[in-house]
Amino acid sequence: MDLRAHTRQYCRRDNRLASLSYFSTLAIYFLSLTFAVAFAQAWYILLPAGMVFAVSAVRLYVLQHDAGHHSLFETRLQNECAGHLLSVFTFAPFEVMKQNHNLHHGGISNLEHRETGEIFTMTLREWEQATRLQRIGYRCYRNPFILVTFGALFTYFIRYRWPKNTMHFGAGGVILHNIAIAGFLWGLYRIGDVTAVMVWLTFSFLGGMLGVFLVYLQHNFEDTYWDRRPDLDPVKAALSGASCLDFGWFFDLAVANITLHDLHHFNARIPSYRLRQCHYAIPSEYAPRRIKFSEALRALTLKLWDEKKKRLVPFPSMVENVQ
Repeated sequence: MDLRAHTRQYCRRDNRLASLSYFSTLAIYFLSLTFAVAFAQAWYILLPAGMVFAVSAVRLYVLQHDAGHHSLFETRLQNECAGHLLSVFTFAPFEVMKQNHNLHHGGISNLEHRETGEIFTMTLREWEQATRLQRIGYRCYRNPFILVTFGALFTYFIRYRWPKNTMHFGAGGVILHNIAIAGFLWGLYRIGDVTAVMVWLTFSFLGGMLGVFLVYLQHNFEDTYWDRRPDLDPVKAALSGASCLDFGWFFDLAVANITLHDLHHFNARIPSYRLRQCHYAIPSEYAPRRIKFSEALRALTLKLWDEKKKRLVPFPSMVENVQ
């Protein structure tokens, strides 16, 4: 089977589907936020409304990611406008993040360019050569409770205010982006006082944690793929170096199919609203391996890339360290 020819069938962009996905998600984002703020004193309304808001924020982030690949709407201008507008609600400055993400696609699974990834992975050999202080730092960094919670707080609320490569890809755009966010928060405060800002902040943080969890799983699972040039295989890097998560169709819908990350890396021109259709049209003998939720949770225990075994492994045990 020619997988590239298969995926090209699903690259057609459709403004009707894109608009439905884009504007309905924005509507859910604002409607759920309105309910959460209006019923902030009623936890039985606040919690479900806030959770819907958090997931819709993640979905907006995925749609902005699509716009960055110019795969959401039909024209470049439409995608650019859509991406810039969403940046106010995703907290991700569009132009710089778009360029950084393109670098990520170019460096996927390349052990010599791990700086292009969202989450750094150390090799087993590097771990064995690391100092005690470096090991402690890396252990803290890869601890799922720290990675997901503080990772979300740092990434979305601090790091994205001035992302890496900002001076290279456009400091002016990042400054305007931050001013727009300040204006949005000021508007929230004027409408709903401190309560509105705190509700937005709390559930945006929850959405950020879900986002970090998904980003981690996209490239950190046991039989993922890493290599060095000239042996690095770009096709294997896309299909084996990125995950296919199987958490059910509803979850796929909620996060705009970013769970099918392997196909996205193989062909970034497939719009999010066609990814699932493309994936399930692949004959079973060629279909990528799907990772269930239980395996995804176990992946949080994997920390180091073993270049000899060609797989992600946990930290060595204390007994192994002594031996």
